[in-house]
Amino acid sequence: MKHISGVLGLAEKDLGYRRVQCTGRGSYIISLPKDWVEDTGLKRGSEVAFNLQPDSTLTLVPRAIMEKEGRQESSKHKEYFINVDPKEAPVSALRMIRALYAIGADIIHIHFKNIKDITKYKIETKNFVRDTFLGAEIIDETPDEITLQILIKHSEFGLEKAVRRMAIVALAANRDAIASFKDRSTTLFDSVINSRNDVNRLGLYIVRQLKYGIERNLYRELGFKTPKEFLLYRIAVNDIENIGENALNIVNHIGTFQKMIDDETLFVRDAIDEEIYGQLVSFYGQAQQLYEDAVKAVFKRDYKDAEKIISKRESMIPLENELIMVISSKKLDPNVASILRLIFDSTRRILDYSRNMAELTLNRTVEELCSTLTYK
Repeated sequence: MKHISGVLGLAEKDLGYRRVQCTGRGSYIISLPKDWVEDTGLKRGSEVAFNLQPDSTLTLVPRAIMEKEGRQESSKHKEYFINVDPKEAPVSALRMIRALYAIGADIIHIHFKNIKDITKYKIETKNFVRDTFLGAEIIDETPDEITLQILIKHSEFGLEKAVRRMAIVALAANRDAIASFKDRSTTLFDSVINSRNDVNRLGLYIVRQLKYGIERNLYRELGFKTPKEFLLYRIAVNDIENIGENALNIVNHIGTFQKMIDDETLFVRDAIDEEIYGQLVSFYGQAQQLYEDAVKAVFKRDYKDAEKIISKRESMIPLENELIMVISSKKLDPNVASILRLIFDSTRRILDYSRNMAELTLNRTVEELCSTLTYK
C-alpha cells in the first residue's frame, strides 16, 4: 500500500467589505485587511500583483509568493514513461508520444521491452520525433530506452508568430505544388513535402501552447482578451493544416502522373494547357493574397477589414465558375484534367479558409465593438 501525503490549504476566510475611496487625483484606493497583510509578510513598499479573472473579479497575489510559485512551477518537469509493447503496432507508441507532446509533456521516456529488432524501432522513433515535433531533442539513450525532452519554451516562440509562420509555409507549399505541374522536378516535390511537415510541426506546437494556456488561464499572456479565443485559434490551425495537406495531395497526383509517363503506360501529347495553367496561377495568387490579408486582420483585430475580406470572397465566385467552364470546355486528357481540378479545388479552399479566418476576426471583436457603440 502506498502512503499518500497531502498538504491542507488555508480555509476560506471572510475578511469583510472595504469601501473604495478616491484620492482626488483620479485614482481609486482601497485598504488591505491587516490580518492578511501580516499573514503574507507584506511590508511598506511590497508589491502585489492584480490578476483580472474572466468573471471580472480580481485576485491579489504578493510578488514574493508569485515568484516562489513561479520558481517551483518552472523547476517541475512533466515527466512520462512509455513501454513499447512488441505485441502492438509501432505506430501505437508513436501516437502516444504525439499525444503527450500536445498536452505539454516536458520529458518522455520510451522503453523498448523484449523487442527483437530494437534498432529498427529506435530509428523509427527518432525519425518520428525529428519530423513531427518542434523543439524536441533526444537527450539520453541506452540500449533499450530513449529519453526525449521538449526544450523550446512558450515565451521563446509566441503564438502569433507561430500562426503567422504556419500560414506562410502552408501557402508556399501550395505555390510550389502548382509550379511542379509545369516543372516536375524532385526539388519542388521535396519542397512541398518538407513544407507540409513544417506546417504540421507548427500546428502541433500551437495546440501545445493553447493547452498550456488553458490549463493556467493564461489567455491574456497569449494575447487574447477572453478565454473563448482559444477555440477560435484551434479552428484556424486546423484550416492551415488542411492547406498543407491539399498541397501534398497535388504533388502526389502529379508524381503518379509523371511516373505513368516515364513508364510509358500513359501517352500525353500536350501535358500543359498554357491558358488554363496561367489562369490557375493567377487564381491562386488572388487566393493567397486574400488569405494573407485575413491573417493580418485576425492579429490587428480589425472588424472592418474582416468584413471586406468576406465580401471579396463572395465577389470571386463568378471567376470560379468561369474557370470551371474553361476546364470543362477543353478536350483534356482525363489525368491532366484531374490534376487541374485538384489545383483549382485547393485554391478555392484557400479562399474559403480566408472567409473562415475573417469570421474568426468578427467573432473575437464583435462583442467589444457593439458594447462601445452608442446611438447618436
